[in-house]
Amino acid sequence: MSTAREKDLRSAVELVAVAEDSPASKSPRERILLAARELFYRHGVHAVGVETIAETALTNKMTLYRHFRSKDDLIVAYVQQLASEGDDVLHRILAENVDSPQKQVAAWVDYVEDVLTNKLERGCALANAAVELDAAHPARAVIEAYKQRKHDRLVGLFRAARYRNPDLLADEVFLLFEGARISIQCGGKGPALRVVGMLRGLLASRPQVPRD
Repeated sequence: MSTAREKDLRSAVELVAVAEDSPASKSPRERILLAARELFYRHGVHAVGVETIAETALTNKMTLYRHFRSKDDLIVAYVQQLASEGDDVLHRILAENVDSPQKQVAAWVDYVEDVLTNKLERGCALANAAVELDAAHPARAVIEAYKQRKHDRLVGLFRAARYRNPDLLADEVFLLFEGARISIQCGGKGPALRVVGMLRGLLASRPQVPRD
């Protein structure tokens, strides 16, 4: 294992150890998912073995396999957790600004800005995983369903904000955000950091249906 990889592994071990020592102690399953999440995001789902995950989670392979029948099952649980959190984020943004669809749109763009400027951002974890997985892998279906759900909710958001042709606008906005995260994954934050301005410009330029 390379020095950089060893450093990453030590960092992940420390992360799980902190969680274990906290007042709300994590269960073995939670620690395994936490370790898998950290390692899969840093190194990819194929590069990390179950032994490394178990070691990072401060447990052993036998315990890991009691909670997850296989590494594939763990990958599915990993992407399900990410998808659920993504759903929760959008739900929170909409709920906090329920009085105004325009405020909901603005809050979502602010969220996009927070994501793209986060120094820990390494691209979309779900997209990263999808690239590595075969089309028939059960985790792919979870990822694809989440991405479709995200797109459909943007359509609904833009329709509520009275944009003309909300489906086309959602396509354009979705591709800008997803493309920016892929750009970051490939090692360049420069273009991605310009996306928020592009999004705001795009939304400002699109016609809206006048109120009666």
